[in-house]
Amino acid sequence: MSNSQSSGAAAPVNVKPETGYIPGDDTWSQFSNIYRILTGKMTSEGINEFRVARDIRNEASDIKRVEGQRDYLLQYTSSEGPVIRFLSDNIRQLGGDLHSHNIHCRRCTDRKGGGFDPEFGILICANEMKDQGHLEDTLAHEMVHAYDHLRFKVNWTDNLRHAACAEIRASSLSGECRWSREFFRRGQWKLTQQHQECVRRRAVLSVMARPTCKDQAHAQQVVNEVWDSCFRDTRPFDEIYR
Repeated sequence: MSNSQSSGAAAPVNVKPETGYIPGDDTWSQFSNIYRILTGKMTSEGINEFRVARDIRNEASDIKRVEGQRDYLLQYTSSEGPVIRFLSDNIRQLGGDLHSHNIHCRRCTDRKGGGFDPEFGILICANEMKDQGHLEDTLAHEMVHAYDHLRFKVNWTDNLRHAACAEIRASSLSGECRWSREFFRRGQWKLTQQHQECVRRRAVLSVMARPTCKDQAHAQQVVNEVWDSCFRDTRPFDEIYR
């Protein structure tokens, strides 16, 4: 008895010529897509299609993983320090309450780590979290926003200076602009003034995304106006934590 296809042969793949992406969830298609990305044979649109399909496929496992890491950080101190517990305690002293019931882990369709909303709580994009350290930085960033909302009554929608100050503080105090994070994950290799440049860059990008911001020059102007006072303000920490 003979077979027309040998048992070890790989299944044929259907490459989308316009993007270079190969649809399919089987192991061979996934391997082929990764190879095409690494060798530059896939367009940016194809890479986005690949990531969306991967995120949908892994949605349940991503959320379960990140929820477990979230609960650990809220309960225990991490190897990098007790930043989440410290922020949680300070938010509670201001009358707030952030815990698993309002720190939501979800699959996001836009490429961001998370977000804060005074009514909703904190959103963590589970499909974007690389590891527990990444989650810790992202959660700390959003918790600084929550602290500022309670402590300083931030006008998130209409006041660009408020938004710029909040982003400066969150990026500076969360740990996401530490040298190792910039060097190994974002390819920012400068050795001097790295922390300040990272904070400023992220603040400008955030302000640019606000509807009332005209353009990049406008965002840079607003960030410059509040930079000195907001970068020096390390509350609730005594100094920049890490």
